Amino acid sequence: MATKIMMPKLSDTMEEGVILKWLRKEGDKIKQGEIIAEIESDKADMELEAYDSGVLRKIVVPEGGKSPIGGLIAIIGEADEDIAPLLSGTAPAPATKKTEKSAAPSAPPVPQAPSPNQPTDGKTKASPLARRLAGENRVDLSRVQGSGPQGRVIKRDLESYLSKGASTSAISAKPILPGTAEDVDLSPIRKTIAKRMTESKTTAPHFYETIEVDMDPAITFREQINAVTELKLSFTDIIIKATAAALMKNPQVNATYLGDKMRQFHFAHIGIAVAMEEGLVTPILKNCEQKKLDQINNELRDLVDRARSRKLKPDEYTGATFTISNLGMFGVEQFAAIVNPPEGGILAVGTIVEKPVVKSGHIVVGHTMKMTLSADHRIIDGAVAARFLQDLKKIMENPASLVL
Repeated sequence: MATKIMMPKLSDTMEEGVILKWLRKEGDKIKQGEIIAEIESDKADMELEAYDSGVLRKIVVPEGGKSPIGGLIAIIGEADEDIAPLLSGTAPAPATKKTEKSAAPSAPPVPQAPSPNQPTDGKTKASPLARRLAGENRVDLSRVQGSGPQGRVIKRDLESYLSKGASTSAISAKPILPGTAEDVDLSPIRKTIAKRMTESKTTAPHFYETIEVDMDPAITFREQINAVTELKLSFTDIIIKATAAALMKNPQVNATYLGDKMRQFHFAHIGIAVAMEEGLVTPILKNCEQKKLDQINNELRDLVDRARSRKLKPDEYTGATFTISNLGMFGVEQFAAIVNPPEGGILAVGTIVEKPVVKSGHIVVGHTMKMTLSADHRIIDGAVAARFLQDLKKIMENPASLVL
């Protein structure tokens, strides 16, 4: 009996998926559990397994095509089985493409300049994942031989091309002309960010509190740890552990709004905002209150690497109780982040600044760092937020307590 293959829900915020690549073609025999396609969700690139064994009779959504959650993307059945009833009223989803917009009615269409992040000659057919890889490595897609349907450039073509050391030599030489513009489709990640951040700002009353931390003790602590161990401890590792400890003392900040009640968590699942070309993803370090600094260091490196290569599993980017966003590496001294629902708070971390400070009545050179808590006022009051920041500051300025 023929079976419909539907677009699966791969994350709690996913509304549609993109078919990055079909690993089997129509007419191929398929075994149950076999990987038949790669799908792009709003959080990661995932593999799709066949639900049943049979023959891949029909691919409804082609490579590059989009489908809503639960939409029909393919059919598996017997070789001679009539699948027409399953296809009734179903039209193949078109492949994603850029949509040009013209200028005012009296003016000709605005020319499209090549994107600095996704150089292309405008004619080369490529999958969304291949275009992203090309953008990240500044590869001119017209130089890559495609092996996909109708010569489409797919992921493995880019990987093969880059493995030959051809990235820097293939930078697009086409200039960006002054006065031109182009429309760029929003990635699934960017669409989700736009929706969730708008919902957060319009439904959760935000307020913000900032505290300045003396970072000299943390700097000394980190140097000592790195000098006597093979661990390459980062300031982010210290901030995560300190934040988890402060959350355990202030469960009202480690909470979510549920309408007629709030849920306070007695564990710290901390999300770490990771920036990528197409948007932001937040891998989660779970039970940070129980982990030692070396565990946090190792897990964070692994999660960030896999987040950037879009290899996270669904349970690795869902279920955070609190989020940290660190822009210190970009030289940003202070900023306020938007709460990531359903969490009640997010901590924005700035860069470490060297400046004159007063210590014991004397002006000396010190190092400080500002941290801003954005909080949902429905469940967190100003005094509660202040106590959390006060505890966090105390822990950060006495980092030895993190190893006790």
